[in-house]
Amino acid sequence: MKRTYILLCFIIVKFVMHYFLIGPEYELQRDEFLHLDQGDHLAWGYLSIPPVTSWISYVIKLLGNSVFWIKFFPALFGALTIYVVWKTIEELGGNLFALIIGASCVTFSILFRLNILYQPNSLDVLCWTTLYYFIVKYLNTEKSKWIYCIAITFAIGFLNKYNVVFLILGMIPAIFLTSERKVLLNNHLYIGFALALILITPNLIWQYNNDFPVFHHLEELSDTQLVNVNRWDFIRSQFLFFPATFPFLILGLFSLLRYQEFKKYRLLFWSFFFTIGIFLFFKAKDYYAIGIYPIYFAFGAVYISKLLDNKVGGFIKPILVVWTIVAFIPVYNITFPNKSPQYIENHFDKYRKLGMLTWEDGKQHQLPQDFADMLGWKELAKKVDSIYIKMPSQKNTLVLCDNYGQAGAINYYSKQGIRAVSFNADYINWFDLNIKYDHVIRVKNASERNKELKETALYFQKSQMSDSITNRFAREYGTTIFSFVDAKIDINERIKEEIEEEKW
Repeated sequence: MKRTYILLCFIIVKFVMHYFLIGPEYELQRDEFLHLDQGDHLAWGYLSIPPVTSWISYVIKLLGNSVFWIKFFPALFGALTIYVVWKTIEELGGNLFALIIGASCVTFSILFRLNILYQPNSLDVLCWTTLYYFIVKYLNTEKSKWIYCIAITFAIGFLNKYNVVFLILGMIPAIFLTSERKVLLNNHLYIGFALALILITPNLIWQYNNDFPVFHHLEELSDTQLVNVNRWDFIRSQFLFFPATFPFLILGLFSLLRYQEFKKYRLLFWSFFFTIGIFLFFKAKDYYAIGIYPIYFAFGAVYISKLLDNKVGGFIKPILVVWTIVAFIPVYNITFPNKSPQYIENHFDKYRKLGMLTWEDGKQHQLPQDFADMLGWKELAKKVDSIYIKMPSQKNTLVLCDNYGQAGAINYYSKQGIRAVSFNADYINWFDLNIKYDHVIRVKNASERNKELKETALYFQKSQMSDSITNRFAREYGTTIFSFVDAKIDINERIKEEIEEEKW
């Protein structure tokens, strides 16, 4: 019962802390808007992610679509990750100290940063951790039911984010390298594989029917974002994710190699390095690898509890627990959007030295990219609303944006019920062509706004540059809103042409 109360305390701390990690100046992040709109267009797949996030978005909308519920689910997945690590430590025979130190390492960590955003990443980490837990259960018992649990967990992870494939790719050579290759003779392994395949088949069919957009998305990522990824920065980031508790991870890996009681789990030692190596080979983003770590905190916690099982250990144990919490304070003070943009601007060097100001374009900016992606959206929606109500006919007005962040933010914050669209991301499939459009509100990126009026005004009776985003800290700073009234052309036909061209 004592253990249950302590675990419950960790989970409560996890939930409560989440509502102190984002300052009032910040809004939802651009990816969150896209994921929320996917809940209005349920399908077995999307251009950038699999379907699970859309199912969660649908539930969020049923619950009222408030910020509370948007933030609740990633926090829930973070809390469940703590729970799975706790259960892993119990499975490994860890005592109360091992449970507390392991839960502390996972709770007071960069996972807070991951769990503040409504993205597939939080559930991805939970799926990685749970899958590893079931592997531990199988290695411990050799009961076939755990193979089926692994298969189901993989399927959920796959339908949430394809990233979980890297776990399996890292596990395969590790199996051949250890005595666990005997599992290849277990018929249940192949039945489990078939079960996983059946569960993910609807998404594979969707991918096939839509010409496998996942590959197009990966190619686009490679050309625009991953091209700026430096392998050395990837390695450095792995140390920075858990700066104060990284020694526990090292101990966890070391114990798998040297601790006799963990010999049966050595498969996980080799899979760690194979998985990291695959990430490095593909020049993956650094945070893709975060899901690999929580399970190794479990091994490290049990191992260090064994090392400190003496009189001296009785003095060191509470110090280590306090250390995991105190060491989180500087992380709390700098890695979360709980400081104003002005504060970050005034402490530029502190953020720059940690590499937090380098964006996906490889350049340094005045705010971390995620923070800048949480500004300017309410301003945009309010200004679009004010233009929208002045249009001759709102029903026949198309709100067309340059990117999914703009479209999603307008859809979420608009007071006029606007359903903005874009030729970017999944919005390209969400145009309502049953409406005959005569007017357009065009939201244009700052870098391309100068030519918009000149090129588009030819096709309308009235045209003007109406407004723009003025928050200089926003990534969308300078994004401009144009209004075009009374089309001289068939807008719907132009939309169809653009959609076909983009898809082609």
